[in-house]
Amino acid sequence: MLYLIDAAIFVFRAWHAVPNTIVDYDGNPVNALHGFARFLGDLIEQVRPEHIAVAFDERLPTSFRAQLYPAYKANREPAPAELKRQFLLCRQVCRAMGIASFNSNEFEADDIIGTLATSMREQGTKISIVSRDKDLTQLVRREDEYWDYLDNRRYRYDDIAGRFGVIPERMACFLAVMGDAVDNIPGVPGVGRKTASMLFQHFESLTHLYDGLDGVLKLKLRNAGFVCGQLRDHRDSVFLARKLTAITCDMPLNVNLSDLVRRRPNIPALDRFYDSVGFGRLLRNQAERIHAL
Repeated sequence: MLYLIDAAIFVFRAWHAVPNTIVDYDGNPVNALHGFARFLGDLIEQVRPEHIAVAFDERLPTSFRAQLYPAYKANREPAPAELKRQFLLCRQVCRAMGIASFNSNEFEADDIIGTLATSMREQGTKISIVSRDKDLTQLVRREDEYWDYLDNRRYRYDDIAGRFGVIPERMACFLAVMGDAVDNIPGVPGVGRKTASMLFQHFESLTHLYDGLDGVLKLKLRNAGFVCGQLRDHRDSVFLARKLTAITCDMPLNVNLSDLVRRRPNIPALDRFYDSVGFGRLLRNQAERIHAL
């Protein structure tokens, strides 16, 4: 199985959960780095993956989604400089731990994960998506799993609809209609999760929905006429939103499965790196245990 890790979830969690009193010799916070490195080590010790990759976000205005819709994620405060610096350090720790990592100026971590999942699945590899971002559930197929590592809950294909509202193939359409406040995607006013879920229990996609829009009136929906009218009035914005919520699975990424094999940690490189940020024995001991696996 190939484990595909959505780095931002775990870096941000560590930034908020690990005390910012953990600093390097110059007084710079390294709490997010410490928490992320510990997470990586714990995961490796738990599942001993043969194949693993970590996807990082750049969150730059050059991303294709920001070009399509300038308000995309514009509601988010920029990451503080202290955290941006730690994201770079987290990539360094991946290299020293023997784990492939990826980022892009044009595409997001979701697209990296989507492209790797699609291409490696075609080579016969099962996929475990390690995140808690609901957007990534659209990538899950029959042999895969979605692992909410923070809650230690693993969801297979047949579990996704019950937990998140729709089957994986309809998730992008579901989010486009419902909207996604986290990403600043407005959705259709007055259409919430429950209504969007019911719509995509009956319609396979946005195209099917709009081709049979009058069929909405036959559903057991409260205010079905209002919902139908709102969908009609906001057609263009919904199809734009669909371009934002859909994960790209064919970005330029020339990677073979052999590139994603987990290598043993480079203990001398890790020692030098941990020395530079003032870390003690905890993470070093863990790296040595992993090296011995």
